[in-house]
Amino acid sequence: MTLDLDAYLARIGWTGERRPTAEVLRSVHRAHMLGIPFENLDPVLGRAPSLALPDLEAKLVRGTRGGYCYEHNTLFAAALTALGFRVTLLTARVLVGAKPGDVRPRTHMLMLTGVPGEPVPYVSDVGFGSIGALLEPLPLVAGSELHDVPRRHRLVHAPHDGPLELWKLQTYATGPGDGPGGGAWEDQYAFTVEPFEAPDYEVINWHIATNPRSPFARGVHAQRTTADTHLSLNGRRLTETAADGTREERELADADEVLRVLADEFGVRLPEGTRLPG
Repeated sequence: MTLDLDAYLARIGWTGERRPTAEVLRSVHRAHMLGIPFENLDPVLGRAPSLALPDLEAKLVRGTRGGYCYEHNTLFAAALTALGFRVTLLTARVLVGAKPGDVRPRTHMLMLTGVPGEPVPYVSDVGFGSIGALLEPLPLVAGSELHDVPRRHRLVHAPHDGPLELWKLQTYATGPGDGPGGGAWEDQYAFTVEPFEAPDYEVINWHIATNPRSPFARGVHAQRTTADTHLSLNGRRLTETAADGTREERELADADEVLRVLADEFGVRLPEGTRLPG
């Protein structure tokens, strides 16, 4: 099956000229990030989400749902391919929250996007469920920086013993009242440019969705990015972060309130009668 590109672009609210240019890549990437929420409700409900394109289209494009990285980036890769871009799928080790010496498995999906006439591909990723996620793609150049307002990112090389260069995506984190230079670069994930294929993600997806030790199988994680705020729901903890770093947090009362907040503030609606664990 090929993606219904018209329906996808309508879902993310994008109406530009359909050509494989850097500007189109940037604007479609940002529109996807603002248009479709991140959520892991299928694993929480005890099932691994399908990565088949018809199922992703039914859920993320025509339905009232979001998804996590494999769903978002599989859908996005199909859209970019339909627009004429060259896509290479990759995996990364998530570094957010890692302690020194931690070695995490490669469980995050991202991609390189080749633009005709451009000397280097772009790191593209619409499925990283974090406030440090890219809003726009970033050229694969060591030291390159991106001001994807209100966020800021860069790519750096990291030392390691493997035959391929190791890249790290970092975001510049500031807090309320921080002046120029008042923040710090924080690691998001590390990756090499070894290509991965759809069967690789089927295996990783099954592990992340069904392993009882996986954080995605143990509690609700939802993210929604707007033009000026970022909403995050982890378990029952709801956090709203403004563009200047100001944060407001509150604890939701119970699973019913979680469902109400998911519907009203994240645009994620489950079938009538669905009950979340806990």
